[in-house]
Amino acid sequence: MLRKRQVSRVLEKAELRAAGLKKIDPNLDLGNGCSLKNLTELIEKLRSKIDEYNKLLELIDASRIQILESEQKLKEMGERMLLGVAVRYGKDSCEYMMAGGVRTSDRIRKSRKTRIRNAAKKLAQGTPTA
Repeated sequence: MLRKRQVSRVLEKAELRAAGLKKIDPNLDLGNGCSLKNLTELIEKLRSKIDEYNKLLELIDASRIQILESEQKLKEMGERMLLGVAVRYGKDSCEYMMAGGVRTSDRIRKSRKTRIRNAAKKLAQGTPTA
């Protein structure tokens, strides 16, 4: 999932306000550091920080995609290795178990009677079955 790029409403509003103030006086200075020049400098600083932030997000997204691709390759390789062990030694072998598989003789299968009995108990208790 790609991250959402930063868009600043404050920046947009400040740009509109600066454009309006420029129409009044291009060299407007209201004292106490409230000048059009200072306002435009702050706007540019914020714009550059947002651009830098968005570039970093792009790098993070690219790294995340690379990680996900590497995980997928590793998963596929592990599955192929397990299948290779199954072909060579069999699914009921100790080697298959050592490679991370579950031996067929170790799998516990519930009988049909047990499943029906458990479903009946759940219905009696009032919990719905899946």
